[in-house]
Amino acid sequence: MIRAAAGGAVPVLLLFGPTASGKTAVLEQLSSRGGSFPPVEVVSADSMQVYRGMDIGTAKPPPELLARLPHHLIDIRDPAEQFNAGEFVRLADEAVRDIVRRGKFPVVSGGTGFYLASFVLGLPPAPPSDAAIRLALKAELREKGAAPLWAELAVRDSVSAARIHENDEYRLLRALEVCRLSGRPLSSFTRPAPGKAARPEYRFFLAGLARPREELYRLINERCARMFRSGLPGEVRRLFEAGYRPEDPGMKAIGYREFFISAGGAGSEPGESREWRLAGDLAAVEEAVARNSRRYAKRQITYFASLPGARWFDAGENAASQLQAELGRFLAAD
Repeated sequence: MIRAAAGGAVPVLLLFGPTASGKTAVLEQLSSRGGSFPPVEVVSADSMQVYRGMDIGTAKPPPELLARLPHHLIDIRDPAEQFNAGEFVRLADEAVRDIVRRGKFPVVSGGTGFYLASFVLGLPPAPPSDAAIRLALKAELREKGAAPLWAELAVRDSVSAARIHENDEYRLLRALEVCRLSGRPLSSFTRPAPGKAARPEYRFFLAGLARPREELYRLINERCARMFRSGLPGEVRRLFEAGYRPEDPGMKAIGYREFFISAGGAGSEPGESREWRLAGDLAAVEEAVARNSRRYAKRQITYFASLPGARWFDAGENAASQLQAELGRFLAAD
């Protein structure tokens, strides 16, 4: 049974790795270990698995696994609703407390690096939102599109611009809002330095899954092909018929945005008023999804390397056994 240590710190495993690295398989093996290993529940740290109806393209665990291994923070928002790191940390805190209260071992697992970093290190102390500036930015977005706003961000905060895609409307506007409000780049609002016990209520074990780059890219391509065979085009069509469009937060996910073509040509600029249709060339869409997934994995690997104190495990057959052995020592240290 999991309890807080004498000092009150709750042990938490963070399991992360790039897309298709094998996180779900390791979680399934850990949950079936039995014996002296505590029962596990998972808090999903995936910014797109929060959305209902987006199952295939976000690689949600299958229902039979969810029945055996409870997951929190999956299917909690509609695709038109915004979800951010602040909400994630608040809800993850609630979920971890509930898991520990029931004597289970909390595992925060996913591939959204900013969510994981925010959970471990706390949220950056950026200024609160300013309604007037936000309204002005939204008006500019509607009038001019995203490209000029992203170009402004690249000049004022090149660090944030490198992390924020031009189509990520929420993060783009937030970064510019901070610049205009404070006169400082968002990237200058840093978290407490590692080792400063930013979240003393927890004791973290950070475990990353690593694979050789070529092997990872092969697995990404294979996963993408399986998604299309399993009905991803139909899933996107159902969402389209339900009224969701590229401007909606959920539809910005890789595996969804690639399907959309504007009536005036290809593209998916948020903030522009236009009609949309779904692409008919599914082979080209599949190729784009696989390519964007590989690029995303590369960015994930770079981001995960910055997480303090992470231990890396070869994501092969013995990953779960090796991780369990390390976790046994970690939990015994309570």
